Amino acid sequence: MEKKKIIAILIILAVILLLIFVYFREDKTDINKKPIVEITYPKDGAVVSKIVTISGNATDTDGNENIERVEVSINNGWEIAEGNNLWSYEWRIFDIEDGFYTIKVRCWDGTSYSEIKEIIIEIDNPEIVENDAHKWAVFIAASNFPEENESKLGNGALNLAEKMSTYFIENLGYSTSNIILLFDDGWFRENNGYGKPIYTLDQRRHEYDITYGGATKETLVSTLNYVVEESNKFSDSEIFIWVSSHGCGDSNKELFGGRLLKQSAFYLWDNILTDKELSKLLSGFKSNKICVIIDACYSGGFADKTILNLPELILFRSQLTKSGRVIMTSASKFRVGYASTTEGPLFSQLWFYGIISANADGFRPGILKIGRPTRLKIFKDGKVSVEEAFYYARFILKTSENLEDYSKMEPQINDKYPRRGFIGSIKGLILGE
Repeated sequence: MEKKKIIAILIILAVILLLIFVYFREDKTDINKKPIVEITYPKDGAVVSKIVTISGNATDTDGNENIERVEVSINNGWEIAEGNNLWSYEWRIFDIEDGFYTIKVRCWDGTSYSEIKEIIIEIDNPEIVENDAHKWAVFIAASNFPEENESKLGNGALNLAEKMSTYFIENLGYSTSNIILLFDDGWFRENNGYGKPIYTLDQRRHEYDITYGGATKETLVSTLNYVVEESNKFSDSEIFIWVSSHGCGDSNKELFGGRLLKQSAFYLWDNILTDKELSKLLSGFKSNKICVIIDACYSGGFADKTILNLPELILFRSQLTKSGRVIMTSASKFRVGYASTTEGPLFSQLWFYGIISANADGFRPGILKIGRPTRLKIFKDGKVSVEEAFYYARFILKTSENLEDYSKMEPQINDKYPRRGFIGSIKGLILGE
């Protein structure tokens, strides 16, 4: 009997020892390790204003890249950032009080949170605009949101917007602090926009310190609200707004592009914006010198025009056109526009070249406002108005053999600068004066 007890005890001890052995020999790779998150922009101690895109990367140290989300906290609360391994969070700080702010970031891999990384940045939104610089320019381009590569527009609009920004700064007296460029989701992508995001627009090296952000609806709304508020402080403010994107329409419906009895609209990165929505956003401007260019397919409704310079039906008018404004579109309400994936939209290229080359000096509306060069020297003054550049672009589209395939775009214009009416709009709007 004693012998059996001893054997039973030995068996129990053996089992216990075996369990202990197995426990300590267990493959520890099944134990989850904390992920790691890093902030790459902005740097600790940076001074920022208007819009800042906080960005970084997150990695799962287990090697399976299983990062479910990245969270950002600014002073309190946590919000989810865009992306996971490569992430960003756009912070619009137009109305945030100046001072020092702590930015905290953490990531979650489904089991564990990472250690919290934090930086301290300073917000310094300029309160005073320099004398003789009461000019604002907003460039908006949503190019690479489509999933299909054949529908993407590449980085051409970004390249053109930066060229125009440089010209505005160097030749038209625009302050770098008054130029805002919203492109895609705020990320620069490899392979001319067709590849993966590699860094934010803020992280790119650029010639002038202009403000960058994403072409999302929320950012666009807050940007325009900011410009309205700032520009209304001055009686001589000048506003330039340029949009490049896909327009809403159906190219399979050749006659009206699917826009008959519908409003014109263009795509943002995450939404669409109709002509009436844009009109509402601009309704607060007190400026009597505003130029708006919408370079998108089926965009004529933004100028309250349909085709052949014919007015839009009253029910569908955007009300965007008012005294002191020139509204231009690259295409009629029922026609498509065209763009180069490296150089940008075609109409804007021609319009901009007409200005910087001065080749548009003296161009007149002509029949149906298709544009014609002047035969009288009195119409040439060595300066190019935005209207002259428009008629130059239309003329080139209609007459250039190299652009014959694009001649049906039919850009539209509604010129009410400086006032409504034929007599009131004879004087052209010259940017920078």
